[in-house]
Formats: sequence, C-alpha cells, structure tokens
Amino acid sequence: MAKWYGNGFWSRDPRFESWHLRLMKGSPSINTIASIVLAGGKGVRMNSDLPKVLHIFQGKPLIVHVLDNLRKAGVSDIYVIVGYRGEMVIEAIGGRAKPVWQYEQLGTGHAVMQAEEALAGFTGSLIVACGDVPLIRPETFRSLAAETGKGSVKAAVLTMMLDNPTGYGRILINASGNFVRIVEEKDATPEEKKIREVNTGTYVFDKRLLFEGLRHINTDNAQGEYYLPDALQHIMTAGFGVKTVPLSDPTEGSGVNTREELQRLEEYSRTMATG
Repeated sequence: MAKWYGNGFWSRDPRFESWHLRLMKGSPSINTIASIVLAGGKGVRMNSDLPKVLHIFQGKPLIVHVLDNLRKAGVSDIYVIVGYRGEMVIEAIGGRAKPVWQYEQLGTGHAVMQAEEALAGFTGSLIVACGDVPLIRPETFRSLAAETGKGSVKAAVLTMMLDNPTGYGRILINASGNFVRIVEEKDATPEEKKIREVNTGTYVFDKRLLFEGLRHINTDNAQGEYYLPDALQHIMTAGFGVKTVPLSDPTEGSGVNTREELQRLEEYSRTMATG
C-alpha cells in the first residue's frame, strides 16, 4: 500500500503544508491511498484492434501516462482492470501496477467490483481513474485525494466545464451548490443535457463505503450497465458528503475515444510544450 509522507514534494502545495509540518514533528497521522485504473474496454470508435489504452500518446501508451502520474502523486498501490486483449495491456504496464481481470464488460461499476478481493486488506481512500485520460497531473490527483480527509466528505468527483458536453455524464447540484448525482448522457432529460459541468470519470472514494455502495447498484438504466457513479448515492444515504472538484482547464480531463481526439490532445500538448 502506498503511504504519503510529508517530504519536500508534498510541501510545494500550501494546502498540505500544515499536514506536512505535523508529520515532520512526529505525528502518527498517515494518509493511505491506492488506485484502480479502468482499462478493460476495446474502444470501438478508435477503429482499431488495439485496446484503446495502448494507443500511443507522446511516445508511450495512454495508460502509461496515467500510471506514471499516479506514481508521481505518491500512489504506488495501483490496480489496472483489464479485459479486451488484456494480455497486451498487462505487458505494456509492466511492473507499474497489478492487473485485475474483468471478463465481461458490464459497466464501470462492474469493473471496479472486480478489484474488491485484491483490495481486501486495504483500508483508506481509492482513486479511480481512466486509462484513456492521460493529462491528469500528479498535483490534481493529490488535491482530489485530499478531499476525503475533510470533515464528513467520503468521496469526490473530478469535474470540468465544457461548451459541448455531449457524451459526458452531467453533474447535478442543488440550489445550495451541493452535489446531488451524476446522470449519464443516455439517461439525461433534455433539460439535464444543457448542464455544462461534466464528470471526467476520475474519483476518490472511501474504500469501505465504495464497495458497500457497489453492492447496492443495479442495471436499471438506458445502457443496462452497472454505473460506478451510482455508488455515490449510497455514500450520501449513509450520511456522508460527496464533493465536486472542478478543473481549471478542461483539456486536462479529456479522454480519448477517437483518433481525432487523440490527435487534438497531441496538438495541445505540443502547443503547451512550446509555450
């Protein structure tokens, strides 16, 4: 299991400074964190027999960027959910993570369920990330993970604002600005589809509450799948909070579903690199 220690790497972020100082003074408080990376799908819109997460971005497979950024964030206990041509994915990730098989692709909730046994001895928080979202920075993963240590918050969703949110799950909030739920595109009403704040597919959960919640979800939805976001409802029903963490730059949370989207991310990255 990965343990985050108060070293110089952490102290760059002022939000962690007080925690860093406490630990340096000998506090026994230690945050434990692990991660599940979803990588079981084929990615049919890529028009390729290659698993989507193995398409090359900036010289290496998409999923390797995700794993490397998680490790830079201080997470070393990482599980990758593999399915379609899983042997190829396992070979590509090498020793960066532990593979967990999903033999049937029955939704994101079902994918995460497959890791419950592997995580039986783990207590702490779980980052759930997507293997086809390569630009989420280590500091973003750290900031997201920190949310579960704030008061009653036991889960957080990384979100972004899009001018064209088509295809993404919409973030529903109430009049007080508090999280209500995530509604998937195919289940959304015409009014809900107008919402511009969307789910990036990246979360942090309290591990115990996550798997409790997954035991309560069902496939009563437009896609007939187990939706991971439905587990958030259990957390709130249990009396705990769910937070949204918006990205300042939505490109950071952009996933790759087509070759055109992959090309756009390449062009964006080259532009950022040249200033």
